Amino acid sequence: MLLGDLAAHTAAPNPAAVALVDIAGGRSIDYRSLAALVDQAAAALAASGLRAGEVVGLRGANTVAYVVGLLGAARAGLVVAPLDPALPPDEQHDRMSRLGARAVLTDAAGAPLDDCPELTVEIDGGRCTVSGVPAAGGDPTAVGLTPADAMVMFTSGTTGRPKMVPWTHAALAAAMGNIVSAYRLTADDATVAVMPMFHGHGLVAGLLATLSSGGRVGLPAKGRFSVHTFFDELAAAGASWVTAVPTMYQVLLDAAPAGAAAGARLRFLRSCSAPLSPAVAQRVETAFGAPVLSAYGMTEATHQACTVTVAADTDTRLHTVGTAVGVEVRIAADGEVLLRGPAVTRGYLGDAAATTAAFTDGWLHTGDLGSTDPAGVLTLRGRIKNIINRGGEKISPEHVEEILLAHPDVVQAAVFAVPDVKYGEQVAAVVVLRAGASFDAAALHAFCATRLARYEVPERISPVDQLPVTAKESVDRHRLAEQFG
Repeated sequence: MLLGDLAAHTAAPNPAAVALVDIAGGRSIDYRSLAALVDQAAAALAASGLRAGEVVGLRGANTVAYVVGLLGAARAGLVVAPLDPALPPDEQHDRMSRLGARAVLTDAAGAPLDDCPELTVEIDGGRCTVSGVPAAGGDPTAVGLTPADAMVMFTSGTTGRPKMVPWTHAALAAAMGNIVSAYRLTADDATVAVMPMFHGHGLVAGLLATLSSGGRVGLPAKGRFSVHTFFDELAAAGASWVTAVPTMYQVLLDAAPAGAAAGARLRFLRSCSAPLSPAVAQRVETAFGAPVLSAYGMTEATHQACTVTVAADTDTRLHTVGTAVGVEVRIAADGEVLLRGPAVTRGYLGDAAATTAAFTDGWLHTGDLGSTDPAGVLTLRGRIKNIINRGGEKISPEHVEEILLAHPDVVQAAVFAVPDVKYGEQVAAVVVLRAGASFDAAALHAFCATRLARYEVPERISPVDQLPVTAKESVDRHRLAEQFG
């Protein structure tokens, strides 16, 4: 199935089923209406002069216009490249220029990018209009795009220029199927799209997989996650599950009204894009009265590769990322996790050296350390690039974070390397405390010392009001190292 056919395909057997719950607008959009809006968007984009195979950017919050713009562009045969609205204009321009994009689709006019004009997608009742004129653009084949490609995603780029990852229609179809089968999603299920759709987590797991199952997607009132509206949004959408990153769950645990989580009545909660500590997972399960299922994925695998299922035992649920879904997993001699399968991409666009380094005979070198048991359950040990080398001792920051998060006063924690004259690198940590707690560095050091090897105990622990995060809401260790190094 082509991405542009998704709405029409799902509408065929049950056109009156609700596809989107527009919480801000107080309305629901059924699959028949969504398919019609998508067709209108596709026709308008074609009428503007855009042709199949050309590239358009897509920038906006999680709104009806964003969903229709995405599927409408795909319906018109365009290759879509989502953009983080928070990126500086020069970075957005760099990404669009590299792809030769002819326009940026947006739900709200902003600062136009040089040589890449905005096309505004507007939804008025049952009508979709697109205003604006695309630029001449470049040749998409120059960076290696093919007719099989549906989207281009950018890696996080926190320590270098973001790489361009092509997602084919076939890979997206496989990825959607993997999500639906892993969690047994049906037309009776619903979620709220709290993860941004410019990132694979929110796009594949939150939006596309749900639509492919015939379920409902609630669009947050503010177009993004808000702890203040989260539980009302779950109720408005009739949510049966939700997918988010650990930082969101930690914020909810600290700020949610008493009893709100238990009243959500979710079938399960999914956590992905960053490690979820067992201590936090247990708190979430207790608060919501539902299992937390950790998943593992990356952009180069079209999001999910492994997940814990509802049937998993407690140890598997709290300490692993489960088993492979639709991919093969192999552990290299040095402990690196390798992936291969239909949803694994072919490489990076316009970067032969990076492709050669990361892909070997169809196997993706993930950069993650891990191990599997005889049943194929994967346990992650941390990112290779995050490993702290303290005088020859290799330390996983994720492991140290687990220990800090087990302390009852710690809501969030981040561990990173700082330069050290004697050891080369030293362990540093920052923590966000629960409301009303007082920071006591000595007590936190003592807590860690009874649970970690001596060399793993952070040399410095500092309090912060909030952690810096990347576009996908995972902790930005690079920024922390710059700030505290």
